[in-house]
Amino acid sequence: MSSSPESPHLDNRHRNTLRQIFEHPVSHNIEWHAVTSLLAAIGTVDVHHDGKVTVAVGSERQVFDPPEGKDIDAQMVVDLRHMLTAAGYVPS
Repeated sequence: MSSSPESPHLDNRHRNTLRQIFEHPVSHNIEWHAVTSLLAAIGTVDVHHDGKVTVAVGSERQVFDPPEGKDIDAQMVVDLRHMLTAAGYVPS
């Protein structure tokens, strides 16, 4: 993966989560807590009183509804791919 200058600060868990997000076909077992940990490492994650989560990575900002289970769905993977790509995190 090519990524912005923050990527050397990512640990193996974060790099694995980033890889899973960009995998084809879409992985259906990416855990929400792993995603929020990755996003907190490369940007900011704010949890609101209504449960929604605002994520900012670089100049990109998005609001997510946490999944009901532990894993994110395919649409959230697509949304994360778009946000991460726009912020400079792209698959190699």
